[in-house]
Amino acid sequence: MNIQRLIKPLKIIYKQGENSCEIIGLHSDSRKIQEGFLFIAVKGTQSDGHDYIEKAISQGAIAIVCEQLPESISPEIYYIQVEDTAEALGILASQWFDNPSEKFKLVGITGTNGKTTVATLLYQMFRNFGHKAGLLSTVRNYVNEEIFETTHTTPDPITMNELMAKMVQAGCEYVFMEVSSHAVEQKRIAGLVFSGGIFTNLTRDHLDYHKTFDAYLKAKKTFFDQLPSCAFALTNFDDKNGMVMLQNTKAEKHLYSLRSLADYKGRILENHFEGMLMEINKHEISVHFIGKFNAYNLLAVFGAACLLGKDEEEVLVQLSVLTPVDGRFEPIRSPQGITAIVDYAHTPDALTNVLVSIKEIIENQGSLITVVGAGGNRDTGKRPLMAKEAVKYSDRLILTSDNPRFEDPETIIQDMYAGLDNEEKRKTLCITDRKEAIKTAIMLAKPKDIILIAGKGHENYQEIKGVKHHFDDKEVVREFFTF
Repeated sequence: MNIQRLIKPLKIIYKQGENSCEIIGLHSDSRKIQEGFLFIAVKGTQSDGHDYIEKAISQGAIAIVCEQLPESISPEIYYIQVEDTAEALGILASQWFDNPSEKFKLVGITGTNGKTTVATLLYQMFRNFGHKAGLLSTVRNYVNEEIFETTHTTPDPITMNELMAKMVQAGCEYVFMEVSSHAVEQKRIAGLVFSGGIFTNLTRDHLDYHKTFDAYLKAKKTFFDQLPSCAFALTNFDDKNGMVMLQNTKAEKHLYSLRSLADYKGRILENHFEGMLMEINKHEISVHFIGKFNAYNLLAVFGAACLLGKDEEEVLVQLSVLTPVDGRFEPIRSPQGITAIVDYAHTPDALTNVLVSIKEIIENQGSLITVVGAGGNRDTGKRPLMAKEAVKYSDRLILTSDNPRFEDPETIIQDMYAGLDNEEKRKTLCITDRKEAIKTAIMLAKPKDIILIAGKGHENYQEIKGVKHHFDDKEVVREFFTF
């Protein structure tokens, strides 16, 4: 692509060099630069791309996008100075792949909990409606039925636009994507054109990165602030931060609620392990989902589908046949009548939601044993909070390892254990080996008891010292349930 066409959408402060050069590729990682590439020098959390400009040139870069011009200017190189290279990267990636997000309806889902469920259910529903559709999620990415594995909730701009270009080629009419706070903060969604945005809820998470709750909230709100007037903004009216998201958006505003009058109003009529009977906009519907948190997710899906032009009654029919996402409140029953529930809950609020839902269903007819850990090299402040929430609703609590990453798992467990008082500690076990912790929970359980195994859900690995070792909570449960 000609350099002038490629950089046309950028807000350029200064440029210098050969105006007619042809670019054959672009990247922000100097190690991936080849002859004829454009290098974008992005300031990251770990390193500054400006320190690698010379390396990129030695690898074959013929153009550089930067915030500060290097001291040594090469006459053979085209330099483009911009205010924000992270934003420029997103815009350039979109331009390079011919702005794929303009060619289908793109809906972004943001919030602390529920993003994966809402995005995946919308994708499944629109596939069931007969549409070609794409999904960008924590679990995996889809282009129609083709799977592309994922490493981040929201991919980097080049990977994301490359996937979206595949979606255009495959004829996708709708694309649903999770929008993480990191992605907003790091401008990974710059250059994308959204047809709608959905807000699920906001509770403590990622404070290792954002430092304060207000900064985390601002990142989520920025997504809505940037929506165009032709888009819709659908928010959870029952979340105290739901209306904050709509304060400065130009998009058309809509609400969903279980408690108040709203565009999309629901209530739970019955709740049991096989699913719920709900009322949505005065229609009764039976669904294969459990718990209030899932009722909110289904309302978000219902509202978004209606806003995308689908008939209410047809949407309700589709809701009734949808099934839970892998590793989200996934029950496994033993021949002895013990139920294990595997769930991705890894924040205090998500853990509370799942535990409260279980307690409401069992109604003191069985005990609840919880197995949970916390991730290493992440927000340490939520560790004692998670233990406190878990012990509050559980008859027995087992603290164990999650993804310790580069931390000592026993230190993480002790951080959690420190949040408990002496009485709570008496019903708590600390078992570092996650497999042994799950086995112990199963050995302790009696018929009609429930075991919640929280934190990893769909993940089939444990990350220890930079290495991912195969580990699947569901596989471990099934192994011990066969005894």
